[in-house]
Amino acid sequence: MPDTRPFDLAVVGAGIVGLACALAAARRGRRVVVLDRDAQANGASVRNFGFVTVTGQARGEMWDKARRSRAVWAEVAAEAGIPILHRGLLMTARRPQSLDVIDAFLATEMGEGCRRLTADETHARQPGLAGEPLLGALWSPHELRVESRQAIPRLAAWLAERHGVEFRRGVAALAVETGRVVTAAGDVRAEAIAVCPGDDLAALFPERIASFGVTRCKLQMLRLADPGFRLAAGVMSDLGLERYAGYGALPQAEPLRQRLRAEQPGQLANGVHLIVVQGADGALVVGDSHHYAPTPDPFGAQAVDQLILDEFAAVFGAVPPVLERWIGTYAAAADRTLLVDAPLPGVRLAMVTTGAGASTGFALGEQVVADLFDGAF
Repeated sequence: MPDTRPFDLAVVGAGIVGLACALAAARRGRRVVVLDRDAQANGASVRNFGFVTVTGQARGEMWDKARRSRAVWAEVAAEAGIPILHRGLLMTARRPQSLDVIDAFLATEMGEGCRRLTADETHARQPGLAGEPLLGALWSPHELRVESRQAIPRLAAWLAERHGVEFRRGVAALAVETGRVVTAAGDVRAEAIAVCPGDDLAALFPERIASFGVTRCKLQMLRLADPGFRLAAGVMSDLGLERYAGYGALPQAEPLRQRLRAEQPGQLANGVHLIVVQGADGALVVGDSHHYAPTPDPFGAQAVDQLILDEFAAVFGAVPPVLERWIGTYAAAADRTLLVDAPLPGVRLAMVTTGAGASTGFALGEQVVADLFDGAF
């Protein structure tokens, strides 16, 4: 006979934050069900780089959560058969002001384990980079990269097989009450409920989400053909030193920001910075841009793609053929990067409100589950 007991935890949303909540509860021996309106992973969690970024995250909570999440990814990947495709970060520098930011970063606690490379050391570590005007790079050993399109489904399958997490896909949550999720397929009862809506701002608790000023960010991504060399790590450019708060909040970043405004106003106006990672087939995932609206349009602009490819060319020289283009979206807020709210007793609303779900989701899931079951946060 079917088990009709209430679940210990019901999770609404099977993106990375929802899966992280399921993992944290399952590791405590809790009985977990995950509900998702889609038949398969289709949102921000599979439309990204799969790059678990520690270095450059905002100082404090984000950096701490990224370090914890990176450790969980390393554990889970080994157990779930998720390949880690490469490790580390190479942040290339083409301007003296960029080197000043790197040096300032290395002087903080966040620079532990990282170091600045000379131009020759950078070329030796990463074949395929363009020559002048490369001045050097920041090297970090902390990052890792998975292929999100495979990693998220494998993670869900492993949670079901290894931890007994039940998945109900194609089931939309219509309402959430204390102890109950209302769906068209019937009610789901649970002691605790974690609502992890990704960038769906309207379906559940829209007034609570709106009160935090959450909107949506649209980004453009590309996949390029195998360039004929392998990446030793994820690669970023000077633009990342301006955009990532772990660098950009440092006082030494302001001279670089002023220079970038003069030299690359198009990239800054469109929120373009460069991330390049590589798949097992050799193809490169390249991006991205950032445009904000409550409902971003679904169309990619060729001019924005060209700004991204121009930055790729500045770092690597030749640009391989474009194999694929797509649009990603995620939740965003001007004054916060993480959101945990308690709209009802026994219910938590959890969102990453910046483009760092893969980088911080596991630690956020642990926080939410501890809050629900221990009252620890």
